[in-house]
Amino acid sequence: MEVNTVEKKETSWQTILWIMAAVQFCMSIAFSSSNPFMALYVEQLGVHNLHHVELLTGVIQGLTPLMAAIMSPIWGALSDRSGRKMMVMRSTIAIAIFTGILGLAQSPWQLMVVRALQGSFSGFSAASVALVASVIPQERLGFSLGWIQTSSMVGTLVGPLLGGVAADHFHNYHMVFFLTTIFAFTAFVITLLFVKEPRGARAPVKQKPSLIGQFRAIKQLKTVQSMFVVLFLTQFTVMSVQPVLSVFMKQLAGNVGYLNTVAGFAFAVTGLADFIASPFLGKRSDKIGYRRVLTICMTGAGLFYLPQALAPNIWVFVASRFGLGMFIGGILPTANALIGRMTPSERRGQIYGFTSSATFLGSFAGPLLGGVGSAVLGIRVMLGVAGALYICNMLWVRWRVREPDVPDESTVSIS
Repeated sequence: MEVNTVEKKETSWQTILWIMAAVQFCMSIAFSSSNPFMALYVEQLGVHNLHHVELLTGVIQGLTPLMAAIMSPIWGALSDRSGRKMMVMRSTIAIAIFTGILGLAQSPWQLMVVRALQGSFSGFSAASVALVASVIPQERLGFSLGWIQTSSMVGTLVGPLLGGVAADHFHNYHMVFFLTTIFAFTAFVITLLFVKEPRGARAPVKQKPSLIGQFRAIKQLKTVQSMFVVLFLTQFTVMSVQPVLSVFMKQLAGNVGYLNTVAGFAFAVTGLADFIASPFLGKRSDKIGYRRVLTICMTGAGLFYLPQALAPNIWVFVASRFGLGMFIGGILPTANALIGRMTPSERRGQIYGFTSSATFLGSFAGPLLGGVGSAVLGIRVMLGVAGALYICNMLWVRWRVREPDVPDESTVSIS
């Protein structure tokens, strides 16, 4: 009887893991399908000055994570009380609605407003990671979050290709947003019908900390604080060049009729490499240590930005993007697994809400400063800067991050 109970419990967390991997896959398609052509979409909406395109694209891409950074702690704390599943459902349906509205935009200013609203109702990543981390055995966190990252990167692999091919087929970027809305709605339906959240994953209802109380709790969790810098720099570096890569690829590829497909392919190969490497890196982090895996991944990612900056043609650039993907995919799942080991299960929604804010702030500041930097210094210089930032992040990990034995600060008061 005891064996059957253990097997049932084992099946339960594994089932939630694979269902959430499917949800993450669908949402990654919805998030990434517009990335290859957002700058080109801004051009279609009437902006033709290259510097203005780069600057406006950076602002538009940055608004969603800025609003998400502001709201994530609130959604994260709410998920601990009302349930992580409910938060996943709320964010997926909101993203589905606002993605469809993006396809109706007639000016860059309308894009800005809708992207800001989309970010306000976000919180998908924090809720989904908290849901998975709350049911996974401690010793399998790296492995499990590695698979979540893998499903995300497979979606990132499919999304840009789907978006690029659809844009070339319809010759209209509006249609792509309508198509990708379907994937976000599919994620909502999967969560609604198949995810069964264990009741024990929620915090007691009577514990309702104020926002100030939540900040005090984070301040006491010294081990978690160093991870805010890791997550911010990681996302800042990625997003600082991503919004204007399509413009750079247009320069490398020349005036070809399949530009959107080429741009989508360049984004997709990074996801393909991540798909290959992430499960291995996640599994190894549980065995050789999260800090060591972060060091390896950040060093490799930093080095592979150099050939991108020096790329003489589109194919060298694509090959360098593949090499980047072999390392970059291991950073976020390893960092999130490390955070999970540092915090008690019933408070992970709250903690991941705050750490998601650090990630979203990086996603906001990256496109904004990256767009300005690309307009002033050039995209090649910004690619070199991105590589240097990854090396700086690696040095921070070696200096400030330590391996946790147990979540020794799980008794922190949250009142």
